[in-house]
Amino acid sequence: MEIKVNFLDNLRLEAKFDDFSVIADQPIRYKGDGSAPGPFDYFLASSALCAAYFVKVYCNARDISTDNIRLSQNNIVDPEDRYNQVFQIQVELPESISEKDKQGILRSIDRCTVKKVIQTGPTFNVETVDNLEEDAQAMLMAQPADGASTYILGKDLPLEKTIANMTALLADLGMKIEISSWRNIVPNVWSLHIRDAASPMCFTNGKGSTKESALCSALGEFIERLNCNFFYNDQFFGPEIANSDFVHYPNEKWFKPGENDELPSGILDDYCLDIYNPDNELQGSNLIDTNSGMSERGICAIPYVRNSDGETVYFPSNLIENLFLSNGMSAGNNLAEAKVQCLSEIFERAVKKQIIAEEIVLPDVPKEVIAKYPGILAGIEGLEAQGFPVVVKDASLGGQFPVMCVTLMNPRTGGVFASFGAHPSFEVALERSLTELLQGRSFEGLNDVPKPTFNTMAVTEPENFVDHFIDSTGVVSWRFFSAKYDYEFVEWDFSGTNEEENESLMGILKDLGKEVYIAEFNQLGATACRMLVPDYSEVYPVEDLIWDNTNKSLDYREDILNLHSLTDEQLEALVERLEESQQDNYIDIKTLIGIEFDENTVWGQLTILELKILIYLALGGLEEALELVGEFLQYNDNTVERGLFYQAVHAVLEVTLDENLELEDYMHSFNRMFGEENMKQVVGSVFSEVKFYGLTPTSINLEGLDKHLRLIESYKKLHAARALAANNQ
Repeated sequence: MEIKVNFLDNLRLEAKFDDFSVIADQPIRYKGDGSAPGPFDYFLASSALCAAYFVKVYCNARDISTDNIRLSQNNIVDPEDRYNQVFQIQVELPESISEKDKQGILRSIDRCTVKKVIQTGPTFNVETVDNLEEDAQAMLMAQPADGASTYILGKDLPLEKTIANMTALLADLGMKIEISSWRNIVPNVWSLHIRDAASPMCFTNGKGSTKESALCSALGEFIERLNCNFFYNDQFFGPEIANSDFVHYPNEKWFKPGENDELPSGILDDYCLDIYNPDNELQGSNLIDTNSGMSERGICAIPYVRNSDGETVYFPSNLIENLFLSNGMSAGNNLAEAKVQCLSEIFERAVKKQIIAEEIVLPDVPKEVIAKYPGILAGIEGLEAQGFPVVVKDASLGGQFPVMCVTLMNPRTGGVFASFGAHPSFEVALERSLTELLQGRSFEGLNDVPKPTFNTMAVTEPENFVDHFIDSTGVVSWRFFSAKYDYEFVEWDFSGTNEEENESLMGILKDLGKEVYIAEFNQLGATACRMLVPDYSEVYPVEDLIWDNTNKSLDYREDILNLHSLTDEQLEALVERLEESQQDNYIDIKTLIGIEFDENTVWGQLTILELKILIYLALGGLEEALELVGEFLQYNDNTVERGLFYQAVHAVLEVTLDENLELEDYMHSFNRMFGEENMKQVVGSVFSEVKFYGLTPTSINLEGLDKHLRLIESYKKLHAARALAANNQ
């Protein structure tokens, strides 16, 4: 994690990281002002808080109340060496907690991350740099010894060379990549989380049987997502990029819809139009690009090559972002390797969806087959030793597809987690299934997996498939565990060179009657590609292009960002559009308009419901506001402070709207209950003297929205690199 420090007045310091800011000071006796804890105080508090966190996680997983648990820490200083200290952590546990759980809580405290880092002994590297912003040295694991070469199946270069290439590429882009967590809870299963230090919203997870392979996985995913713009999928790029020569890629084209909003000629082909516009309901406005919102420029489309004949077909960027998410993206040491990964991923998701939707019963993989792969077997045995039964299944549907499945059962909660993996190699597909299962997860995290069901509707509803796609935490059917298999086990093998594997996988899609469209992205210095397989690799239903398109943000984005400067007429028009749209009141505004607000601010917590309340209050629509405030209080999951504000608003509105009541008769009690300062804002809001309380002013130029501006700065690095590459061609 990158922590930037600002020097404030006197000895005060400000540490900024992610969306947080921490102020440190020194006691008056050390020439400070005593206005905040000192840096060492924060260090001491971090270990106590970390210990308490692990207690809380343990208790939450077992429904143990922490109301009567107390924890404290004292540091005992050696009088002869002040750097030699003992951290004495004491925890007071009520008698109602069993001896087993008391020991479990103590073991959980022992897992404190801060403690383990201190015990291991961190290394401090101190250096000067010419420019902190431009210093893009990747903050990753130590470089391997010279000459080290570790090859794994499916990769044409050794891991060490691949890591070096990818980190150099990211450094050239000016991105600092930091590792925020590693996990290795069973043998031969590693995972990690990496992110852009300057823009933590840009992150990926990696997995593998070793640290190096997991790091390769994470870096590869990071690079593929940069190339395919996935980190910025439905976010507003701002006016500068929206009005530049290109928004996404230098080879993009813009198409104007017809006079009556008809789809323009030149986008998609007949094959795709039959899939995406079967009833001629799709209109040009449905395909306006969300990132720029430039409806006056038309539809932004990206060229893809049709695999069957090499013809170029233009796909609207809006269609891609709405339907495919990250499916079918890959980076590789060469194009053939990237294509194999794309196709493997597409088969993994499509076959998984088919198995779940049709409640197919898969055959178990015989123990003697699993035993051929000792590293994988050790990981499975590690899980079972922790009390998690593991079922390994052949998901190839009788040898048709290169897909495997590893399913974990959690007897503590009754939950089930079905993880799938795909690759032309049986071994690699099986390994991916296992490492995907534990990617970024602790044993406690496995308590959150859902319970299986015999309810077919719950299994087959579209959102369940999306949950399976995002993190494999969707619901599976109990029928999945039947001993009556729908297919016989096949020890399949589609492996060969990357070129041969690509041809083999393409052949499967051809036999299914599917067309494949490919875009290669190399402007950033990497080999990356994306494949679209219409009517096969979509994540969301095609109907979303009309009924739940992300570019609905264009109806609201500019007005909401300019909220403080709108006239009453404009506010009335905005709230009327929100009412007529029948949008879910609990959609948050950052999702609605594609803006990354700091989630610790009112903007970051703001929902459509609360925005409507604030607009009605600003307009003097007290009866409308009262009704919505009642709904807010009934289903509120906002902050306690915001909840109390609206509780007070509700009370003041009830008094104000009742002809038999006078507000001044209740102000003394309201002030005592809610606080004088809070009541000043409440009364001001109810009588339209305070507008949009808690929402800091901004505009379409995004001033003050630091989190979103960091995301745009990240994208500008890619934009500049693409422009340079285009100019050099």
